[in-house]
Amino acid sequence: MDLTRRRFLAAGSGLAVAAGAAACTAEVAATETPFDPADWASVREQFPLTREVRQFSAYVLAAPPRPVNDAINRHRAGLDRDTHAYLDAQAGPAVDAVRTAAAEYLGGRAEDIALTDSTTMGLGLLYAGIRLLPGQQVLTTEHDFYSTHHALKLRGVEVHRVRLYDTAAAASAEEMVARLRAGLTPQTRIVAITWVHSVTGVKLPVRAIADAIAAHNASLPPGQHALLCVDAVHALGVEAATPADLGCDFLISGTHKWLFGPRGTGVIWARQGAWEATAPVLPSFSGPAFDEWLNGTPTGPTTAEVFTPGGYHSFEYRWALAEAFRFHLAIGRDRVQARTRAQVERVQAELRSNPSITVVTPAAPELSAGIICFDVADTPPQAVVAALAGKGVSASVTPYNERHVRVGPSIVTSDEDVDALIRALRP
Repeated sequence: MDLTRRRFLAAGSGLAVAAGAAACTAEVAATETPFDPADWASVREQFPLTREVRQFSAYVLAAPPRPVNDAINRHRAGLDRDTHAYLDAQAGPAVDAVRTAAAEYLGGRAEDIALTDSTTMGLGLLYAGIRLLPGQQVLTTEHDFYSTHHALKLRGVEVHRVRLYDTAAAASAEEMVARLRAGLTPQTRIVAITWVHSVTGVKLPVRAIADAIAAHNASLPPGQHALLCVDAVHALGVEAATPADLGCDFLISGTHKWLFGPRGTGVIWARQGAWEATAPVLPSFSGPAFDEWLNGTPTGPTTAEVFTPGGYHSFEYRWALAEAFRFHLAIGRDRVQARTRAQVERVQAELRSNPSITVVTPAAPELSAGIICFDVADTPPQAVVAALAGKGVSASVTPYNERHVRVGPSIVTSDEDVDALIRALRP
């Protein structure tokens, strides 16, 4: 018997598939004016966000733009109209489209991208799935978020943490690389870091860290190489660098923050050949996995397809993720980074000119991205955020023991929004 999951999903009535697909090709009503990715006002117009609030907290959970919402609605309508037929028609092609768009944005190959529901899911799957030999260890940092720390704790292996900097504002690339390098041992198999720290806004020199790890690995056999795993959720959709530029082995990210993708979506990117160092954690609905179950055919080395969890997901959201990558590609990674950086520099300059405000995030562009963390003298962060909300500005407090006010300009914030934020922070 030769039956894979994809062939199973495609085994419905041909007439039903054709009818279902044809019935769902109608586009959701277009926006009143065509999208011009070269015009930042047009980019902002694609988001249905209220104009009553200045949106400086997309790093928590972002609203997707109209092309993404249109795709969600189109897939939802198809599933609601004739669920089985639409699922049969879309299950393979829609997932292929997502992975292809992701690969175009991230670089690398579509077949090396696994799909998840969030950063937390991706971290949990990866850190549970990387094969470890007896005695091998994990190296991470004190600055990483709960999801990294707890995913590693649940793995039940020896974990070492290093402190990369004592004061975020005074952090340097050289110091961070040196401190992490000092934590490496021949037993280190996983290096778990976060590209942009959501507690301070510090952006790590990932390329320099990767080079230090490569030098460390040079004298070790491949099975003992330290694998660099990067939580990229606060850089994906802000920074122009690709995973290959960073030199990492795995990049993990949700896509419903700065990328403005559908809620409940995420990816794991791996360099070519890196998936072979992992084992699947949850059953996939891949062809090789079903062939193994039905026919006893060995699946061979792990692939992104086999690593992607199976089951039934919120398909209308997952399948619409391709449009989020295309939306950013249309604007251009370099332009997104430059736009965000320009607004960040404006806000940082204003904050630093205010004697009652202490900026936590480094000013240098090589050490910061979109997040800006700061303190206001004699005022708890929660009170500052509440005061900003009263002035129509959305901000947040860092969800750590180390509490700061946190704002983040993005492609949905206009120059007028930045002006409003600056006014709201003035005495």
